[in-house]
Amino acid sequence: MKLKLRCILLFLFPFFCLTVVAQSGSSRLRISLLTCSPGAELYTTFGHTAIRVTDSVSGRDMVYNYGTFDDRDPRFYVRFTEGIMVYSLSNYSFQDFLAEYQYEQRYVFEQNLNLTNEEKQRLYAALRENARGQNRYYNYYFHTDNCTTRARDIIVQKSGAPVVFNNILPSAIPSYRNLIHSYLDKGNQPWSKLGIDFLLGSNLDKKVTNESAMFLPDYLMKGIDSATVNGRPLLEQKSVVLAITPVSPPATLFTPIFVFAALFTLITLLSFSDNKFARGFLNVFDAVFFLLLGILGLVMVTLWAIRIDTVCQNNYNLGWALPTHFFIAFVVYLKRNWIQQYFRVVFVLTLLFAICWLFIPQKINMAVLPILGIVLVRSNFRGNLFKKKLKSKNTTNVVLSTNTTNIELK
Repeated sequence: MKLKLRCILLFLFPFFCLTVVAQSGSSRLRISLLTCSPGAELYTTFGHTAIRVTDSVSGRDMVYNYGTFDDRDPRFYVRFTEGIMVYSLSNYSFQDFLAEYQYEQRYVFEQNLNLTNEEKQRLYAALRENARGQNRYYNYYFHTDNCTTRARDIIVQKSGAPVVFNNILPSAIPSYRNLIHSYLDKGNQPWSKLGIDFLLGSNLDKKVTNESAMFLPDYLMKGIDSATVNGRPLLEQKSVVLAITPVSPPATLFTPIFVFAALFTLITLLSFSDNKFARGFLNVFDAVFFLLLGILGLVMVTLWAIRIDTVCQNNYNLGWALPTHFFIAFVVYLKRNWIQQYFRVVFVLTLLFAICWLFIPQKINMAVLPILGIVLVRSNFRGNLFKKKLKSKNTTNVVLSTNTTNIELK
């Protein structure tokens, strides 16, 4: 009897060992997605995503971060202008990662992924391979290929079956610009919002899809919350690893629309003044104002032409920020007929832009309205549109007055 029991145990022992190894292998690796809240700097406004890998056997606790870049590159700003942002995957300890976000006062969420042992091994191997040598580097594109989309894609690709993301979008589908605005508004960054709206064209006004919205960390976190893989939930557990109450930056009174509206009011009042100081001030103002508009227009055209992505293309702001203003600014004070004709054309183009505001397939920043008002007022006076009518009216009065005198003499 004892011999038979020993034989059975010896027969089952290998299977028991395999089961134990499988269970220990499955529990030894834990892979999770880290989502970090927005920060104070513009490049941190939209939050951040990284992948954490914990190995209970070796004791390693590493973070794989696709959001690393080196601004010491001498051609960094040239590449940035061209849209060639080279980012890399870096890996370092979770404690160092946490210390950085503790210092920046940004909270961190963690989502443990419900993956099989094989899927964990495959994902971990892919991350280590990506972190080697030249494999680390990739061309960064803000809304299509960034640190968040890279983390999502490697999780999707290394899962055993297709990952199904449930809908995370509201009924009114937002555009890329709408999503970006929501973060800039929350961070009280109206001037950054204005700059983005100036330089990024109508391609940013395309509606997002469920997956393309996941270029933002918060939206990927929402996607993981309800995603399934091979019929099982992708999310195993969600927790807060760094709980910090976010502090919104103070709102500023000097928003773009306030500043430009005040400037529009001042310039309009001075334009109708016959004061010698006012006329001298407006000569200087017109030169500076149209020079800045011209520089802005030239930047828009340059970015449209040289960037390898499409975010700066089809920019309808060129309808009022004419690059030709750059050249006219140096002779704006001259009394030349062709300069007057130029400003009459500018007046008509700016008026048409204002009338067609709601039909332009690009969301124009509201702070542009008072800028259009300034262009209309100053191009009206530089084109002598108002004075010409006034002169014509005065001439008519003189003629009538002369005719009346002649009648009385007779």
